[in-house]
Amino acid sequence: MNGSAGGQIDSVMQEARVFPPPPEFAARARIGSMEEYEALYARAKNDPESFWGAYAREELHWFEPFTKVLEWNEPYAKWFVGGKTNISYNCLDRHLESPRRHKAAIVWEGEPGDQRVLTYDQLHREVCRFANVLKHLGIEKGDRVSIYMPMVPELAIAMLACARIGAVHSVIFAGFSAEAIAERNHDAEAKLQITADGGWRRGKVLPLKETVDQALEKSPTVQKCVVLRRVGNDVTMKEGRDYWWHELMEEASTDCPAEPLDSEHPLFILYTSGSTGKPKGIRHTTAGYNLYTKKTFEWVFDYRDEDLFWCTADCGWITGHSYIVYGPLSAGASVMMYEGAPNWPAEDRFWDIIEKYRVNTLYTAPTAIRAFIKWGDEHVEKHDLSSLRLLGTVGEGINPEAWMWYHEKIGGGRCPIVDTWWQTETGGIMMSPLPGATPTKPGSCTKPLPGIIPRIVDAQGNDVPVGHGGWLVIAKPWPGMLRGIWGNEERYVEQYWSKIPHCYLTGDNARVDEDGYYWIMGRIDDVINVSGHRLSTIEVESALVSHPAVAEAAAVGRPDEIKGQAIAVFVVLKDAEPSDALRDELRQHVRQEIGALAQPDDVRFTTALPKTRSGKIMRRLLRDIASGKETVGDTTTLEDYTVLAKLRGDEE
Repeated sequence: MNGSAGGQIDSVMQEARVFPPPPEFAARARIGSMEEYEALYARAKNDPESFWGAYAREELHWFEPFTKVLEWNEPYAKWFVGGKTNISYNCLDRHLESPRRHKAAIVWEGEPGDQRVLTYDQLHREVCRFANVLKHLGIEKGDRVSIYMPMVPELAIAMLACARIGAVHSVIFAGFSAEAIAERNHDAEAKLQITADGGWRRGKVLPLKETVDQALEKSPTVQKCVVLRRVGNDVTMKEGRDYWWHELMEEASTDCPAEPLDSEHPLFILYTSGSTGKPKGIRHTTAGYNLYTKKTFEWVFDYRDEDLFWCTADCGWITGHSYIVYGPLSAGASVMMYEGAPNWPAEDRFWDIIEKYRVNTLYTAPTAIRAFIKWGDEHVEKHDLSSLRLLGTVGEGINPEAWMWYHEKIGGGRCPIVDTWWQTETGGIMMSPLPGATPTKPGSCTKPLPGIIPRIVDAQGNDVPVGHGGWLVIAKPWPGMLRGIWGNEERYVEQYWSKIPHCYLTGDNARVDEDGYYWIMGRIDDVINVSGHRLSTIEVESALVSHPAVAEAAAVGRPDEIKGQAIAVFVVLKDAEPSDALRDELRQHVRQEIGALAQPDDVRFTTALPKTRSGKIMRRLLRDIASGKETVGDTTTLEDYTVLAKLRGDEE
């Protein structure tokens, strides 16, 4: 195939291993066979409105019933039109008349080892009190509230309190710079800032209030700031603007009825920048998002009432919104929440938490899994992980060798793995194995969930043949979908709906195999065009990581006069020493694994890769380095600026 087939990508990776669901897991699962999955999928495909309408009526509380399931004026969707509900009510009040009232909602551990458990009843009381605090500070329905906090229960309380009164929250990950906070506050026209004096990270205090003080100098719309006392460090409190959380809560009543909100009332804005430059505020609304996160949580994680579910993401990301707060709490789940780093005070902190609390489901990122592999198996082997029954991955594609390590070392070979594909924009999981039904293949997110209709197309919108890569698009609306970009409808239409007629463009490349399984092949701009062949970066990276010396790898293209693009790879080693011999060995290894076409031209060793704060590799920066260009665009999401300097050779 040549490069003129625009949008079509050569697939060179082969993966033949298949793992059926363990029979004992399938026997107890919510969806226990492929026949059940296929029947559910067909129902949703053939009549999506009655499928989602029935679930919405049964599983959400409505102050006023909806009159129409879907109003679709491409590219704008309205779900459950005319209905009034409240996601805070669905997460809390609904459980208070049931045995779940005194069940743990949040089980929390701070980095220093402090612990708290909040039952549904206690969480409800705290949320009502803070909702009254918001009202006391003049926050009304539709006002935007900016939240910049560590991973403490008060972060979830603040989110649920905003939702309770109809305020729109914008959670900003508590590692962003003052400049990034100010930019987001300005775009959302935030009226109130919520923060903490500080938070713990690797034994050190992150001075969150200090950062917020700088941001508020450039946030003209923010009138007041609420500060949680978390670490007890000295902070400056500005008279008339800044208030202590605990002082406001002392006065607040625990009685605050949830506001009946229109099904399409905005719930939150979440800014995403990643590797694409200027941040954009993804806008999600109330009822469709609520239903979609609840159902996908129950289906994908096969949730049972006795489970303790741990999603290791931060609430500053969509994963934390959907699978720490809104999905699990709507389903009445017990959620584990941890404040700190996975390697503090040692590299076994996650395994210690799983053993101590008897966690049943672990949902984490491939970038974390590759770090665990690099740190060594001895940290895993000293802990009893037998409570685990299900493992999940999120954030980017997982390479097969990391999948196998996760399966064997963490899951003991007995836990199904749900490799989930979705985005900030999709609101919830779009493709994933169902652990009691779907045979899994390492590296594949397997099949779409009920109601999701994917296609793989070339740049002209034609379906590509089985086994070939192309652009992944979604052909029909779904309840959890984004409703726009805050204050920028042109960008919403241009970015997601203008390239392929009548389809949502995900921005990802993918292929589907002969079994109908989907394989994500990286972002559309993460394609290397070598001598007319369009190769996926993920396949080259997976080949490198399958070498025993390699912990992590990133592949990018750089201009080449003869081939169009040459392949440059950046490699993090486990404990081997960089050498010319190892460089040659890695080139040969890729050649052997996937063919001469994919053999890297440049192999550069590094101690770490530049990543966004959610753990995605910033390949845009690596392309600039490989090409010798200067860095451009938004780098506020970089986890460690020194990484970039080291790779560029600016720092020895």
